[in-house]
Amino acid sequence: MLAIDGSIGEGGGQVLRTALALSILTGTAIRVENIRAHRPKPGLMAQHLKALEAAAAVAEARVDGATLHSTVLTFEPGALRGGDFRFDIGTAGSACLVLQTVLLPLCYARTVSHLTITGGTHVPWSPCYHYLEQQWLPSLRTLGVRAEAQLQLAGFYPRGGGRLHAAIHPDTALRPLRVVERGVLRRIRGVSAVANLDISVAERQRRQALLRLGPHEVPVEIELLRLPARGKGTLLLLIADCAGGRACYSALGAPGKPAERVADEAVTALDAFLATDGAVDQYLADQLVLPMALAPGVSELRTSCVTPHLLTNCEIVRRFLPSDLRIEGDAGRPGLLRIRSDGLERHLP
Repeated sequence: MLAIDGSIGEGGGQVLRTALALSILTGTAIRVENIRAHRPKPGLMAQHLKALEAAAAVAEARVDGATLHSTVLTFEPGALRGGDFRFDIGTAGSACLVLQTVLLPLCYARTVSHLTITGGTHVPWSPCYHYLEQQWLPSLRTLGVRAEAQLQLAGFYPRGGGRLHAAIHPDTALRPLRVVERGVLRRIRGVSAVANLDISVAERQRRQALLRLGPHEVPVEIELLRLPARGKGTLLLLIADCAGGRACYSALGAPGKPAERVADEAVTALDAFLATDGAVDQYLADQLVLPMALAPGVSELRTSCVTPHLLTNCEIVRRFLPSDLRIEGDAGRPGLLRIRSDGLERHLP
């Protein structure tokens, strides 16, 4: 049984999610201690419990310690299986992070899998659904993953209640990825969305974003959307399409938060990326560590920022796989991630 210290690196839920995915993929039993030790409320919260439940369901695993606020658990994977799965977090916890926990393992199942996950789809401190749709999933497809997602209901904090559906196809043949030269900025596109609010809020978000983005002197297209949801919320998401790379940033509304401030947050983040030589945003870099480590060959990414999440994910992958993971660049600065891998050798029953 492989021991994983949940306090290493950034010490958050990503340690658990990556460890669970790799446990399933490699058939390695794990014991995770000090879960989320660096968070104000350590231990398993609702979304982490649901990610654990999802991992156990797809791997027919034996689990001990699956209780709220638990800081220690063991996970012994069995046979990986595809199929139809439904998971309800019960709070506004991130449905997107639950999906990210099991998507790659299910790529190696024998049958297609359909997941319906209920919870938060647009909540702080996690990728929103539109980031998955516009940035993460297209990048995975470039690597060879066959998966699609649909948003059925948006779930904003604090009510949650959002619902997404994903289809994951088996027989994945991963291939290396190389994105190191960003090239010229070609266009900026995006989404300004509201749920159960007047569309004028989305229009104000778009207007402020267009004003701020004007100096880039490239085409800018921001679509207005009304999102079906049980609660209220707003979103502005921006994508910079460049000749050799792409970045995606978003901001969420909140009670008392002006629409213009939502736009400013997203634009400021995008401008900060464009001020570097990064070819992908820092969030995508850490989210692609695992599939790049599973793809045989050499993969390279130039990220706009070497983050604690990236360093932590690399450290967890090293515990399971013999892949050579190297980062050229200092923490908090742009850097190059290079992964040399022999691929995943996993004989499923």
